[in-house]
Amino acid sequence: MSERPPISPRSPRAALEPEQVPPPPRRSERARNPFVVVGNAIITLLLVGMIGAGAAYYYGRQKLEAPGPLQEDKVVNIPARAGMADIADVLQREGVIDNNRWAFIGAVLAMKARSELKPGEYSFQKSASLRDVIGTIVEGKVVQHSVTIPEGLTSEQIVARLSDNDIFAGSVREVPREGTLLPETYKFPRGTTRDQVIQRMQQAQKRALAEIWERRSPDVPLRSPDQLVTLASIVEKETGKPDERSRVAAVFVNRLRQKIKLQSDPTIIYGLVGGKGTLGRPIKRSEISQPSPYNTYVIDGLPPGPISNPGRASLEATANPARTRDLYFVADGTGGQQIQNDTVEPADDAAPPAAVGAPADASPTAATKPPPKKPAKPAAAPARQGAAQSTTTPPVVQQ
Repeated sequence: MSERPPISPRSPRAALEPEQVPPPPRRSERARNPFVVVGNAIITLLLVGMIGAGAAYYYGRQKLEAPGPLQEDKVVNIPARAGMADIADVLQREGVIDNNRWAFIGAVLAMKARSELKPGEYSFQKSASLRDVIGTIVEGKVVQHSVTIPEGLTSEQIVARLSDNDIFAGSVREVPREGTLLPETYKFPRGTTRDQVIQRMQQAQKRALAEIWERRSPDVPLRSPDQLVTLASIVEKETGKPDERSRVAAVFVNRLRQKIKLQSDPTIIYGLVGGKGTLGRPIKRSEISQPSPYNTYVIDGLPPGPISNPGRASLEATANPARTRDLYFVADGTGGQQIQNDTVEPADDAAPPAAVGAPADASPTAATKPPPKKPAKPAAAPARQGAAQSTTTPPVVQQ
């Protein structure tokens, strides 16, 4: 009979503990494979990156769409050749974007718009978001400035006006030929060269003249579009009222038909001063008969070229004059045929022209009857540039 080992009394806790702790399970050979380790790391990094990208996208979108700091609409000039960082500095300085210029740079890069940023003068609206600001610059929505060129100015006067306007750049290389510019209201962005302005006005005049010449009255005694411009330039200088142009044009057309001298005062002035446009004084008596290619008191028919740049309305009125037999017109004191300092002042012994609307067969005795002495004229309000008084009878003026 074998002897059993003595039993050693143990505490209840010790009795519950195993006599030998089992060894930990061995890692599989696959888990220890370096490719598996690298793959797990890559997956982890991808997950972290995706989470980060999502957070960045959410933050960036919020930043793009958030209202900007502008308290009111503002015009800002982005200079030429400005880079992305330079533009960010300008926008930050002008208060269009907040102080975090890197947010603008990041947004431009995210929108792949770095090469599409354009210089120019831009109008940013109040509280414009970063997306709106970048979109405005990328689309080139520059501010358009309205420039009005009045009818009846000479080409030299128009060039002078363009030279005085600081929204334009460069200089005009050559004063354009008289009558080749169309007076209108145009819109140009800041920095447009003056030569580009001239080219646009010339193109507009060519289009308008071609259209009007095609629609002219078939019995107008004008042989070419150039003659139409020449007569329209005289009509333009003779009246300040739009509703008079058609009848004033009819007077000159009727005189051309009947081979009567046009006798237009503005043609005397142009013959004396050319493109300067105004004398700054009344015409002298001796200047009425002074020989000049433009003096229609001396020459027959039309002068050799326009005396101003007529507007569309005068071109249309000359191409389609009123159906009248009128041969004379005078100033009526209501704004028609407005008087300027460089227009003729009738003397006491001047022969009075018939009023507007006098028929071609009006009594010559009535037309040449000496008028009574006229009272001194009160000072008048300044007339529009180039407006002239009556033309079709020789006035008597200062000696």
